[in-house]
Amino acid sequence: MMGFGRNKISSFKIVRNKKIWRDIDLVIWIVPFILVHLSCFLIASTQRNLGITDWYQHAIIAYIGALIVYFLAQVPLQDLRKYTLTIYFLTISTLLYVNFSGTSALGAKRWLSFAGFYIQPSEFAKLTLIIVLASILDQKRFSDLSHLMKPLFVSFLPWILVFIQPDLGTSLVFGAILLGMLYWSGMPYEWAFIILATLVTGLLAYVYQFGLFIWIPIIGFLSYKSLPHQKKLLTLLVVFFHSLIAKISPWIWESVLRDYQKDRLILFLNPSQDPLGGGYHMLQSKIGIGSGGLLGSGLMQGQLTKLKFIPEQHTDFIFSALGEETGFLGTLLVLLLFFILILRLIKIAIEARTDFESLIVIGITSMFIFQIMVNIFMTIGLGPVTGIPLPFMSYGRTALFVNFISLGFCLSVSRRGQSIRRNL
Repeated sequence: MMGFGRNKISSFKIVRNKKIWRDIDLVIWIVPFILVHLSCFLIASTQRNLGITDWYQHAIIAYIGALIVYFLAQVPLQDLRKYTLTIYFLTISTLLYVNFSGTSALGAKRWLSFAGFYIQPSEFAKLTLIIVLASILDQKRFSDLSHLMKPLFVSFLPWILVFIQPDLGTSLVFGAILLGMLYWSGMPYEWAFIILATLVTGLLAYVYQFGLFIWIPIIGFLSYKSLPHQKKLLTLLVVFFHSLIAKISPWIWESVLRDYQKDRLILFLNPSQDPLGGGYHMLQSKIGIGSGGLLGSGLMQGQLTKLKFIPEQHTDFIFSALGEETGFLGTLLVLLLFFILILRLIKIAIEARTDFESLIVIGITSMFIFQIMVNIFMTIGLGPVTGIPLPFMSYGRTALFVNFISLGFCLSVSRRGQSIRRNL
C-alpha cells in the first residue's frame, strides 16, 4: 500500500509542478468539440419537425465528458493494471445480465435502465477489452501462434455476448480492436491475415461452398510458411479451425442472425433490389449526400433531412445529413479533423512512457478508425448497414460518453509522456 501511494503521489507531482497550459493537448481538446458542436446542428436539423430536442442532450454529455477527460488526464493508467480482472469480470457479468434481463428495442437486448437513463454496456465493454488486452500483450512477445490463445480467449467472451444480443456492429469493433493491438504488439501481418481470413471462410461456406476447397488449402500453405515453430501441428490446427468455421457458418446464418441483419448483408451487394425496404436507407443516404453538391444547402436547410427521407439520420446516418447541409467541403473538413485526431493518437502511442500505455492508446485508435471507416462507407454505399455510430457526431449518450473516457485515457498518456520528457 505504501509503495502504491508513493508512486501515485510522484505521478501527480510531475503534472502539478508544471504550468497547466504546457500540458494541454490542443488536438484532443479542440477536434472532438468541433465535431460535437457541428453534430448538434445536424441533430437539431433532423428533428426540427418532430418536437424532439436531442441535440442539447448531446451537448450536455459532451461537457460532462470533458470533465471526465480532465479528471482521467491526472490519473496514471498504470494504476488500472491492478484492477484488470475486476473490470473484466464486472463487464462480463453486466453483459450476461443484459442478455437475460436487459431492456429490448428493435429486436435486441442492449440496454440497462438506470434512474431513467438507458446505458449500453457493450460500449463500455470496448474499453474493458482494450485495458485487458493491453495488460496481456504488454508481457507477450510473439514467437509462436500459441501466444495468440490468451488474447483470443479474453476477446471471445465479450464478443459472443454482444453478438447474441444481437449487435453485429459492436462485435465487429471488438475484432478491429484485437487486430490493431495484436499488430502493434509485434504480431506478424501474416497472422493477422490468417485471423481475418475466417470472415472469408464463413462467407464462402454460405454463398459458394466449392470455393472452400481452394481457400482453406491456401490458408494452410500461408500458415505453414509464416509459422516459426511446430509448423505441421499448428498448420493442422489452423486448417481445423477454418474447417470448423465453414461447418458452423450456415447454422449461424440460419439460426443466429436476425432477418434484418441478413437483409443488410444481402442488400449491400444490390440495394436497388429492395428500394422501399432494406435497401432504402443506403439509397436515400447516397441521394442526400449527393444533393449537397460543393457547399451544401446550409445548416438546418436540408430538404431530405427536413422531410425525414433518411431514417435514423441523427444516429447512424448523420454523415448523410452532413453531406446534404455542408456539401463536399463540409464532409472534407470533417474527414480532415478525424485524420488529424488519428495522427495525434498514433503519435501519443509512439511516444508513450510504457508499452501498456502505448497499447491502450493504439486500441482506442483502432476503435475510432474502424468506426469512422465503417460508418462513412455505410452511408456512401461502400459497406453494409451495420449500426456503428460515427464517433462524436452520431447521437448516442453511452457511445459519446465512452468516446470521451477514451480521450481521457489518451490525454493521461500524452501528459505523462510530455512531463517525463521535459524532466529528462
